[in-house]
Amino acid sequence: MQGVVRSFDPGTGEGQLVATDGSRTEFLLAADALEGSIFRMLRQGQRVNFDLDPRGNATLVRSGAEIDMALPPDIQV
Repeated sequence: MQGVVRSFDPGTGEGQLVATDGSRTEFLLAADALEGSIFRMLRQGQRVNFDLDPRGNATLVRSGAEIDMALPPDIQV
C-alpha cells in the first residue's frame, strides 16, 4: 500500500500515514514499523510504501527505492 506521512514523532516512534489510493484512510504506525527499513525517522508529506499488520496498523514502512533496488527483506541498513 502507498501513503503519505501525516505525522511522526521521532522521540516515541508514533505517527500516522494517510493512504494515497483515494480513500484517504489513516493508519497508525505499528511499534516496529521502521525495523529493517532504511528509515530512522519520517517527515511530514513523505511518500512511503507499507503493509498492514493484523490490527490494521502500518508496518514494514519502506521507500519505493528499496523495492526498486530489490533489497533482501533481512538486510540491515
